[in-house]
Amino acid sequence: MNYFLKRKILNLFFPNRCPVCDELIRENDRFCPECTDRLTPYTGTFSITGAAECFSALVYDKAVKSAVFLLKKGGCGNADYAFGAYLADVLKDNNIPDRVDFIVPVPMSEQSRRKRGYNQSELISEAVSAETGIPVRSVVRKVRNTGEQKKLGRAGRKLNLKDAFEVTEDVSGKKILLIDDICTTGSTFSEIAVMLRKNGAENVYCASAMKALKKSGT
Repeated sequence: MNYFLKRKILNLFFPNRCPVCDELIRENDRFCPECTDRLTPYTGTFSITGAAECFSALVYDKAVKSAVFLLKKGGCGNADYAFGAYLADVLKDNNIPDRVDFIVPVPMSEQSRRKRGYNQSELISEAVSAETGIPVRSVVRKVRNTGEQKKLGRAGRKLNLKDAFEVTEDVSGKKILLIDDICTTGSTFSEIAVMLRKNGAENVYCASAMKALKKSGT
């Protein structure tokens, strides 16, 4: 079913709400006007080992934390569409739809996916796909559970992710857009991007809905 038709039908039974404050909003709105005004667009630059270019839409701060909570712990609500649509704007501004073959969402382990009921990176990727026309292909699988990245330092994050992913299809010569919800140090992106390149991908671009800013003194 068409992505936007599905949203239209769902809106008849579950009216669209702002994923930050829970106010009713129009069918294809992202956030309510008040919460939109509090968002901080990400205007910096960052690099990821293995990636040709990197993009992010919003700064990860207190203005979006309640929406992220829904995305990771709740029923998701409108958060996946809101973040995906903002990320799609950035990608279109940088002509990424004309430069890649398909989107690859950062995968979760099967155990984690069953526990949550969905992979938030896949949901964001589907929203980006609907807005840009780039198809989604899940050609990377997470083959083992890992500890929480947020509790680890940079070196610990890298070690935590070692051999956690595998490529499941031939990606030779492909230009791939790798999507995740939040980029902190970029360890997950780097682990997958390098692996895709080793498996023959021509280019890998990394894009996150939100970018965590480096704290002063760290």
